[in-house]
Amino acid sequence: MKKRILSFLLFGLARIYIWRFHPRIVGITGNVGKSSTKEAIAKILSTRFNVRATGGNMNNEIGLPVTIIGDFTQEYYKSGGTLKFWMDVFTSGIKGLFAPRELYPEILVLEYGVDHPGEMRPLVSACPPTVAVVGAIGDVPSHGEFFVSSHHLAEEKSVLAQSITKDGWAILSADDQYALDMRRRTRGKVKTFGTHDGADLRAIDVSIRMSGQKPIGVTCTLVANHASMPLLIRDTIGSGIATACAAGALVGQVFGIGLADSVAALTDLKPLPGRLRILSGIRDSILLDDTYNASPIAMKIALDALAQIPGRKIAVLGDMLELGYKSERAHEDIGAHASGIAQIIVCVGDKSRATAKIARDHMPQENVYWYADSSLAASEVQKLIQEGDVLLIKGSQSIRMERIVLEIMADPSQAKELLVRQSTRWLEK
Repeated sequence: MKKRILSFLLFGLARIYIWRFHPRIVGITGNVGKSSTKEAIAKILSTRFNVRATGGNMNNEIGLPVTIIGDFTQEYYKSGGTLKFWMDVFTSGIKGLFAPRELYPEILVLEYGVDHPGEMRPLVSACPPTVAVVGAIGDVPSHGEFFVSSHHLAEEKSVLAQSITKDGWAILSADDQYALDMRRRTRGKVKTFGTHDGADLRAIDVSIRMSGQKPIGVTCTLVANHASMPLLIRDTIGSGIATACAAGALVGQVFGIGLADSVAALTDLKPLPGRLRILSGIRDSILLDDTYNASPIAMKIALDALAQIPGRKIAVLGDMLELGYKSERAHEDIGAHASGIAQIIVCVGDKSRATAKIARDHMPQENVYWYADSSLAASEVQKLIQEGDVLLIKGSQSIRMERIVLEIMADPSQAKELLVRQSTRWLEK
């Protein structure tokens, strides 16, 4: 009840902000890469406009209106949302309504996150987007626990595309049929992005840039119409970031920013913590820190990225949560997929027993480990590492796989800067 009252008050104030300042809103949803897409879009649009983007994971019925009212992300994660924090939000929010219009962002780049049926419509009703960006959803999506099927979840997320007026734009993933099908559900103009032929803006020739035996980033070529531009994103790998950049460049086009200018803006894009970020590990190992969250499609993208790096490979895989009745099969599929890539597999969490079981059917049993939680696994993974190993660490948020990364990163003093969930609020959990 308290949360509903708070949401009601926040959305009331957010509606007044939208009426007062008339920002254009870029809304983003999907199941893979929402945050990286948001960062790419915000980076490009910031070259021409005053932009504010969703901070952290403030993409729900509380975080979305807070972002519209002001940039309170750091304060929220420090305070944990205390009564004083909320009083400050409302006090600052009311004062902000009297600020000159030119001081408020021209464009808001917002993530629209939904965990349950019926959650999207109130978000788009209160914060109607000018541009809707829909990324991949996948056949076994996250939050499947609360939806009958992937089609059901896609229906929920399609509400974002349906909310666009005929003057707006729906920017859809050409790599995901659920997202692509939304072109028939929107009144707006449609453009597509992705790696597949036929997309209006494509990321092609995606590969890892190496320096000797160590990866330094991901390269691709962005192609639109008859123009193409090479791009290097440092300190991260995988096709996901390339797709996010393609989405960003396509949104840039909608706002009148050319491909060359978009690529120039993306060259110093900083990867977010826990999104296939390349870190240095103990014993000169290489860590691929993908600990922010996990779903089957994202897990396979990460494993495929691991496969491209030379060296002995260790996959440290935590539970993928909220998959509903498809959970066991999804974990088994990941076990089979990982066994063809990694020489050692470490599974973490109760649901990952299925991952370990299938992996042992495909590789030497002594090379597959299982631990109940990340704290137990951390010291054991540390013992397994040999010089020059390449490790992927990934799992759902609640499994707290970043605790393993903390134990095996070369310089733990950089944890607050490089790892996810390092705020006081999270560390106390």
